[in-house]
Amino acid sequence: MSALRVMLVDDHPIFRDGLRPRLQAEEDIEVVGELGNGEEAFARAQELSPDVVITDVSLPGMNGIQLVRELRAVGCKSACIVVTAYDDDEQMYHALRAGASAYFSKDVVADHIVAAIRQVTQGCYVVRGRVFSRFDLMNWLARRFRSFSLDDIPEEPVQPLSPREMEILRYIAQGRSNKEIAYQLGISRQTVKNHMSSILRKLAVEDRTQAVMYAVRRGWIRVQDAIE
Repeated sequence: MSALRVMLVDDHPIFRDGLRPRLQAEEDIEVVGELGNGEEAFARAQELSPDVVITDVSLPGMNGIQLVRELRAVGCKSACIVVTAYDDDEQMYHALRAGASAYFSKDVVADHIVAAIRQVTQGCYVVRGRVFSRFDLMNWLARRFRSFSLDDIPEEPVQPLSPREMEILRYIAQGRSNKEIAYQLGISRQTVKNHMSSILRKLAVEDRTQAVMYAVRRGWIRVQDAIE
């Protein structure tokens, strides 16, 4: 029986360095790729066709939930396991809606991820350590959240930000001015303003501060990244 091929996507090497040896210790699991950027992971996953993609939510390029959604949109069959440092029910909804097969807080022990790799490749769903069939997951969500089920979870109420918009939002989180951002990216200040207007419109917020808070709450931007 061939090994399960796994791709790791996280821009913090310490997380990959901690998980990789644990996965490689399993005879039936092979780590075939490691990426730290959402856009690069999207392209690489289509080339490698791994059995499982393990992705953080907060990534440069495109965030992990967008990555899952885009992989599903192009017909990629890889089962996706989403991990996040900012765990909340709303983000869980969006991860499942995007097409994730498993969802964990980032403090999950490695053994649970090892088990989840095998479970999701067999068609199961794993949410915070609990294993479900699709039918059972729908029932669990309906009981836990009353009117919600996997098929009834509303779409994320914003349009996905482009990689350039995410890049600009990270600079804004660091307190950079439009002039500084324009210089850093080699674009005009008017182009930065245009991107900023698009960000505010997509997130349905009124100003930069609200945009940054929105992104931090959803784990798109880490608090420590905003401080740097």
